[in-house]
Amino acid sequence: MKKISLALLFAFTCGASALAQNKNIITSRTYPQGYFRYSLNIAPDASGTFGELRSTHFHAGDDYRTQQRIGLPLHAAAEGYVSRVRVQIGGGGNSVYINHPNGFTSVYLHMDSFNDALTNIIRNEQYKQQRFDVDVEVKAGQVKLTKGQFIGNAGNTGGSGGPHLHFEIRDTKTQHPLNPQLFGLHFRDNFAPTINGIMVYDLADGVFNEHTGRRYQQLKALGSGRYALASGAPISVNGKFGLGINSIDRHRAGGFQNGVYSIELFLDGKSISTVVFEELDFNTSSAIASYIDFPHFKRTKVKVQKSFKDPGNPIELFKNLENDGIITLQDDAVHDVKYVVKDVHGNCSELDFKIRNNPAYTAKNNPAKGELMKYNTDNKYEAEEIKLHIPKGALYSDLDFVYSKSAPRANGYSSVHHVQNNLTPLFSTYNLNIKPTSLPKNLESKAIIASVEGGSVGGKFENGWVTVNTKLFGSFYVTVDTIAPTITPRNFSAGKNVSGQSKIDFTIADNFSGIQSFNAYIDGKWVLMEYDSKNRHLWHRFDSGLSKGKHTFKLVVKDWKDNEKVYEASFTR
Repeated sequence: MKKISLALLFAFTCGASALAQNKNIITSRTYPQGYFRYSLNIAPDASGTFGELRSTHFHAGDDYRTQQRIGLPLHAAAEGYVSRVRVQIGGGGNSVYINHPNGFTSVYLHMDSFNDALTNIIRNEQYKQQRFDVDVEVKAGQVKLTKGQFIGNAGNTGGSGGPHLHFEIRDTKTQHPLNPQLFGLHFRDNFAPTINGIMVYDLADGVFNEHTGRRYQQLKALGSGRYALASGAPISVNGKFGLGINSIDRHRAGGFQNGVYSIELFLDGKSISTVVFEELDFNTSSAIASYIDFPHFKRTKVKVQKSFKDPGNPIELFKNLENDGIITLQDDAVHDVKYVVKDVHGNCSELDFKIRNNPAYTAKNNPAKGELMKYNTDNKYEAEEIKLHIPKGALYSDLDFVYSKSAPRANGYSSVHHVQNNLTPLFSTYNLNIKPTSLPKNLESKAIIASVEGGSVGGKFENGWVTVNTKLFGSFYVTVDTIAPTITPRNFSAGKNVSGQSKIDFTIADNFSGIQSFNAYIDGKWVLMEYDSKNRHLWHRFDSGLSKGKHTFKLVVKDWKDNEKVYEASFTR
């Protein structure tokens, strides 16, 4: 666990926190102010903020609204040079990375288009590799920029859910994203965080999982950022327990639900847990599944942030954590508990409540039902039709592993194998092997592992087994994918005169394993197709050098089981 060696202030209110402050918030370094400018020339308005809890990761930047428009110009946040330019299917879409001489890198995602210099770099690489998605490391100094220089236009590319700019500032050396508002790039915010509730966890055996006893506590707002338990009575515990909090931040009334900056938990004035969203690490961002109460989220879609840490969770958000955040009261006295929650502006909310050990309270027991798997060792399991290998570091906690199987599905070529359950998250992949029971030889190359809960997981047939590396537990079976993708023209047809068109558009889709590749040819020569996967939209922009007259067009789309669809037509230009 990363710790900050700072003096304790012994003041446990919204006026001051338990660790040294920068403008009443916790920081571990000094941030340059005034060095970076806003990339957009409109008033900054947030639709998402740094550290916000997403379904699969912590949000690594700030999202700037673009007035629901695509095409607003973007400008370099400071002088520097372009170090990387990327086109990604999903994810960040079109993105630019700028290294600055002060040791930081600014990043701009979901762009609609690049400036001319960057467009040339991308197009040359796309035609060189003959693929749409490329990632180019640009030589230092090749594309120099001044502060405020035009770099492209804001858009909605990649995994974006609407037009906006996703903006990051990273430490150039580590590539760790840092909270951009710490550099002075603030959004207007005079609202204190909202505390919606807390959860009490009975941790009698010290292991947190879907069976752990949970008691959600309703709150009442007292005004001025102060909260209390709705009941007012002390919470009873018996033995080891942990706490969690459901809290969000808004910049204005009715605004977006954004992430908070820090969460501090105190017991009788002593710091138990301090979480700060100052810096993230892409290598551990998926461990949000361990940071939150994942089973509760899967069941309710409510994100409770645990103030205790699973032993196999590698995140370094906890700046202080006593006994992994697990609490045991040593007497039957009433104890004072306080949560202090702040946003990056220092707006603060606090919750005070009382807790006491009550020997008459019976904590929910969590009896073992299966095979113990230790989080800090390799684990293997084998049965007649299934083999799996869970490497060291994949589990967040010791696991009471449970397996069973049931009858094959109508479209299946194996039993349905129930591997643990989908309430247990994993940090990294494990190897899953399922033996098909009635798979014809001619379909072996089309075999794939499917999840009862979520469709294709992937995999390939090898030595009598279908094998895949996955981060999912759940119910799995072997099936096949023999159906090719579909290609539907939007504005194109055989023999059409396209002289009045700047591009031709298609919709492509696949029923199961997903789109693996697409390639197009005009007169037998490869041409670039651009792709928006969320809208299944594929298009080609005509090159100004394409001659007038008759031409042939061919589009080949392939899925992950090598099923292939070909569309061919002639056209006139």
